[in-house]
Amino acid sequence: MAAWRALHRRFAPTIRPAAFVWSARWSSNAASAAAKNIDLSKFPVSLIRNFSIIAHIDHGKSTLADRLLELTGTIQKGKGQPQYLDKLQVERERGITVKAQTATMFYDLKNEDDGSSEQYLLNLIDTPGHVDFSYEVSRSLAACQGVLLVVDATQGIQAQTVANFYLAFEANLTIIPVINKIDQATADPERVKAQLKTMFDLEPEDALLTSAKTGQGLSEVLPAVIKRIPPPTGRCHLPLRMLILDSYFDEYRGVICNGAVVDGSIKKGDRIASVATGQTYDVLDTGILHPELTSTGMLQTGQVGYLIAGLKATQEARVGDTMHHANVSVEALPGFKPAKHMVFAGIYPADGSDFEALAQAMERLTCNDASVSATKETSAALGIGFRCGFLGLLHMDVFHQRLEQEFGAQVIATAPTVPYIFEFQDGSCSKLNVQNPALLPSQPAQKIVSAMEPVVVATIITPSEHVGALITLCSDRRGEQLEFSYIDSQRALLKYRLPLREVVVDFYSVLKSITSGYASFDYDDDGYQEADLVKVDVLLNGQAVDALSTIVHQAKSVRTGREIVDKLKKVLDRQMFEVTIQAAVGSKVIARESISALRKNVLAKCYGGDVTRKRKLLDKQKEGKKRMKRFGSVDIPQEAFHDLLKQ
Repeated sequence: MAAWRALHRRFAPTIRPAAFVWSARWSSNAASAAAKNIDLSKFPVSLIRNFSIIAHIDHGKSTLADRLLELTGTIQKGKGQPQYLDKLQVERERGITVKAQTATMFYDLKNEDDGSSEQYLLNLIDTPGHVDFSYEVSRSLAACQGVLLVVDATQGIQAQTVANFYLAFEANLTIIPVINKIDQATADPERVKAQLKTMFDLEPEDALLTSAKTGQGLSEVLPAVIKRIPPPTGRCHLPLRMLILDSYFDEYRGVICNGAVVDGSIKKGDRIASVATGQTYDVLDTGILHPELTSTGMLQTGQVGYLIAGLKATQEARVGDTMHHANVSVEALPGFKPAKHMVFAGIYPADGSDFEALAQAMERLTCNDASVSATKETSAALGIGFRCGFLGLLHMDVFHQRLEQEFGAQVIATAPTVPYIFEFQDGSCSKLNVQNPALLPSQPAQKIVSAMEPVVVATIITPSEHVGALITLCSDRRGEQLEFSYIDSQRALLKYRLPLREVVVDFYSVLKSITSGYASFDYDDDGYQEADLVKVDVLLNGQAVDALSTIVHQAKSVRTGREIVDKLKKVLDRQMFEVTIQAAVGSKVIARESISALRKNVLAKCYGGDVTRKRKLLDKQKEGKKRMKRFGSVDIPQEAFHDLLKQ
């Protein structure tokens, strides 16, 4: 026994972390479920409310969610981390919400007439605020019957406030306006109420005045949710239909799905099937997020929770899929519109031998983020990797960071591009959708009849004094003005049609710089428009580097080529031969730089004598350099690619 204890003390530190954390987590969940003795059967549909919190960035969504969780006793006040529902490391570091998170709360509403109370089951979904994660918002709204539209009392209505309002309005959801941060010295709730009336035709007296930081006014929020938001419309007597809202992979339990029970009920031990794949599964566990996974053994109509059914592969858990009881035919739920990818980039392993590990990481992360598309591709410069579609630059950056943090993958992301359409004339018109510039021929055999680029309708809300600078910025980016109006005496609303490529590069950062951070920005897809587009190739000693190719407007091709060439010269190491860096459009070179060769001093031992002896040695060295340049290849180190592709 003593020997066993010594062995345990020696190896325990190395074996505890994964297994111990897992067992502690799941045993604590089981214990909490048993301690709470949650019985979902006592909550008919009439006692259920499903709602989301939507708002612009940094208007207090996550802090409000914290206070509501504390108010209902779901989490203890002062314990745990702030922004409790922001669970990802990237969310903690950046201070933003990336993933929509669900929490189930129980709230006793007192009857003012007789003093009695009735307990309600409330499903709260905290959503992101940034435009790049609007797909998370639209998925969350599918499980709700109402929303809390949070507006900062100091900043008023912002661009993403407008976008989120129309998402909820088009989904026919009840909208409860909440004016937050009324404790701030510069708060002006009356001005914000007037904006709500002007922009959205929401009655000022319907707005709730709160401060999520101090707790002021929060006692009115949940009673308003119960009274104003209708219960779910599902029917208990119909066969099971469960909408999959999200999914992620757990090392020990396989794929865990989050979903909303639209009709019927589901319980542990049921045999269920997927409408999308037709595969059948046994329900191993089901329950609610209270706020962690809490097993209840069943979910009923209108309830939102999790499902564990032994799904092993992430491809089996399709977001928007409908789960139903096996051997019972049902009509599939509408699901979600496929995400429309606005930005494409290549993701490659920093070390080519790590491709299999990267492929597994990509598979599991795309299960958790259904708005990313990934297809295999091969690059002459970077090897085998993936061509991925994202909703925006921030979305791409966060995905890259999650790959590194959650899976330890060291990757290289190529410069972001947008999808183009080229039409060729070869007897009959043929179209080519180009997501990777390397796939567009530099000198196509057929004549290009037309080139189409994606455009967006951008909404900018800015202080009045910055209007002139922003009009200049949008004009420089080939923008077309659609609307110009004043929200009030201090702020203006601008709408422009802009090429997407001009937006995804650095538009947002320049806009924030011009307006000292006070302007807000949002955009929506507006199809394609014809443009004069060209492909800029980057050549090293005449050999094209496909990973650095890009498609730009003809008017900006020379400037873009010059920028790439100048930057490449700074990051490339000198070789034993001269390296020529060129940017070209077709056969025309538009920018050129040279990196001089490293030279050995061949005259070191040649002192004195006739000058022809020195010339002979120099000419011999020169011929050697020419031969090296002809047969040598220029390797771009991984660090240089990292520096080049930062923009």
